[in-house]
Amino acid sequence: MNRYKDSSKQLITASLWSTLFEKNKDGKTRLSWRGWRWLSILVINVTFFLSFFIDFQFLEGTLNGSRLLGFHLIDPFTAIEIFAAEHHIHTNVIIGSVTLIVFYFLFGGKAYCSWVCPYGLLSEIGEHIHMKLVRKKIIKERKFSPYLRFYFWIVFILAAFLDGYLVFEVINPIGILSRFITYGWSLAVVWVLIILLFEIFFSRRAWCKYICPVGTTYNLLGWISLTRIKWDMEKCDHCGACLVVCPEDHVIEFTKPKFDKQREEKGIKQEYIKNGDCILCNRCFDVCHTDAYSIDFRLKDLV
Repeated sequence: MNRYKDSSKQLITASLWSTLFEKNKDGKTRLSWRGWRWLSILVINVTFFLSFFIDFQFLEGTLNGSRLLGFHLIDPFTAIEIFAAEHHIHTNVIIGSVTLIVFYFLFGGKAYCSWVCPYGLLSEIGEHIHMKLVRKKIIKERKFSPYLRFYFWIVFILAAFLDGYLVFEVINPIGILSRFITYGWSLAVVWVLIILLFEIFFSRRAWCKYICPVGTTYNLLGWISLTRIKWDMEKCDHCGACLVVCPEDHVIEFTKPKFDKQREEKGIKQEYIKNGDCILCNRCFDVCHTDAYSIDFRLKDLV
């Protein structure tokens, strides 16, 4: 894939394999942002497997709760579930969840969804198939309000509170896949395949965009995270490729040309993606031939 030479249509419709690599301005092939993200997901989850299978003792457990060199890490939503179900929270849970909260506050909020989550990788593959079917008019694209996820978040917390059990973990594809990778086959994997088929044939990345409370929790961090994507109006030629490939396209709605006049009146030339739904997948980088997008760490401005 060469975003500097290929047309926007070619970038949007490129084969899945080709999107893992790109050519820079000098014509040298390197991993694209998607390539680096998939590598990150594979390395993290294979490390879980190796730690268990050969007693590696580096990253033990699953994505719900683990130990990195003996230091506890607990998924923030899982910690909230535990508190809701048991009405108290353990010291290790506090330490483990706060550690991750601080990390994702610094490095991107929902970056977890695109750089760590194994279902996120499967969902991207499903998304590619889904979009191909939509372009061929075999299926229709169905969209819902992104705010739907907050209702599900409340429902799952209430379920834990009323039942005294982590109800969501029964259907959580992240936990199911993480346990499958680490400990082996489980019939629950069939449920993950059902979700994936739903996304392929009904609604693009529906679980991640409208249901998953894990991602919703990181969404709350995303609004205040210090790592943001910055868009440069003067570099953008409004080809629209980024809006097509972005899995959460409402977060870059502001880049549309209809807002240019308003920006010019206010003297705005650059804007940050402020919406917490941005998963820092950087697909916008992979298809932007004008390099209008960049990553900015806002702590340097505070310093």
